[in-house]
Amino acid sequence: MKVEIWSDVVCPWCAIGRARFESALAGFAHRDEVDVRWRSFQLDPTAPREREGDRAAHLAEKYGMSIEKARGMEATMTATAAEDGLEFHFDIARDGNTFDAHRLLHLARELGGAELQDAVKGRLFRAAFTDGEPIGDPETLVRLVAEAGLDAGKARAALEDGRHADDVAEDLAQARRYGITGVPFFVIDERYGVSGAQPADALREVLDTAWAESHPLTVLTPTGRAGGDACADGSCQV
Repeated sequence: MKVEIWSDVVCPWCAIGRARFESALAGFAHRDEVDVRWRSFQLDPTAPREREGDRAAHLAEKYGMSIEKARGMEATMTATAAEDGLEFHFDIARDGNTFDAHRLLHLARELGGAELQDAVKGRLFRAAFTDGEPIGDPETLVRLVAEAGLDAGKARAALEDGRHADDVAEDLAQARRYGITGVPFFVIDERYGVSGAQPADALREVLDTAWAESHPLTVLTPTGRAGGDACADGSCQV
């Protein structure tokens, strides 16, 4: 089973969605047969490498609300994240352009497969929402992905030569083709779509349903026999 997750590393609901999906996958009987791929999405493609000023003030201006309401939303999000084992510190968060971060996520997939890509994704989420790292700064990104296990020299070279820019662009284009306007967005086997950071039990139910529909049980009857001896309807005839 292939699960593709469109998300952005400066999206708090995406970080929560990752935690909930991990919980769902832990309880899924076929978890070792699931290939998870992180896909690129940018909430603000025009963002500078690092956005100056107060984050809450930017949210207030963007959505036409008071700074007090924006701070209240951040407090609510912090409490929600804590329920899923995450520690958010919006007071030190530093928004910025995420295009290079997505390029390195593709590099991680290329060099280390799903495991390394997920490790890099988790480190970038923690950098953005817990550590207050400048997520759009190239040298910071090299250090962060190296901490997750990606070779620093290869990461720096990829950033310098433009590698995986086309892959990020293709992810963004595919999101438009699917009609994805918000993240996280989960696509299972290119057939089923799930929008938002759904609870873990809901995500596990989706995994179970998708698996059952893609792996139907075929009952085989030996040649010359209509059926074997069996018990049915709560009783047995002996």
